[in-house]
Amino acid sequence: MTGFGVVLLLAALPAVANFAGGLVAEIRPVSGRTLGFALHAAAGIVIAVVGLEVMPRAVETDPAWVPMLAFVAGAGLFLGLDAAAGYLQARATRQPNGGGSGWAIYGGVALDLFSDGVLIGTGSVVDPALGALLAIGQAPADVPEGFAAAATLRRAGVPRRRRLLAGAGFGVPILVGAALGYLALREAPDIVSLSVLAFTGGALLSVVIEEMVPQAHDANESRWDSLFLVAGFALFAAISVYVPV
Repeated sequence: MTGFGVVLLLAALPAVANFAGGLVAEIRPVSGRTLGFALHAAAGIVIAVVGLEVMPRAVETDPAWVPMLAFVAGAGLFLGLDAAAGYLQARATRQPNGGGSGWAIYGGVALDLFSDGVLIGTGSVVDPALGALLAIGQAPADVPEGFAAAATLRRAGVPRRRRLLAGAGFGVPILVGAALGYLALREAPDIVSLSVLAFTGGALLSVVIEEMVPQAHDANESRWDSLFLVAGFALFAAISVYVPV
């Protein structure tokens, strides 16, 4: 199998995990408490991916300030997109079907999956083992993300058929992101690849802060929330240490 084929196969792991999480939401009652815990666990894993793998690898380049600025720029881009999405969400929530907020969360998860794909594709250019680790590490985060997306659509009254089609559609952004990350950067200098890696990490961290954690608190605020976030962080740390790639 070619390097490109391997990258797509790696990107398929989180996509399948995301769909599996959506199926879980279809077969069991969805409470705000469960949704909040799931989102906190996913947030902890994403923070660990950025803090333990993405940025330490990115700042190994010289000059290190370039990926640092790219990290901030990634966050800035997300905030701009989030402002536009907020406007569209405000319009959507005025629609009679009342499903606007559910689709807004769906869009946030799709953006996160696209970023995951770019991370996997770019990480595979930097080091194939890094791409594999990012794919393996992101899969556990995408289970609760898929669960949360399906649960919010279900709570918004979206029909099951559309929910299942929407869940299957999550495979598109992550595969597209992985393909773009790999094909666009495989001949690029290391500083460019590592800066894109940092840029994507900044965007992912902003997704966690601006979307995942607030949505988790809206669903259910519990004294146990931080425990699930820390457990998610520890889970990825364990994967990065003990899973051979």
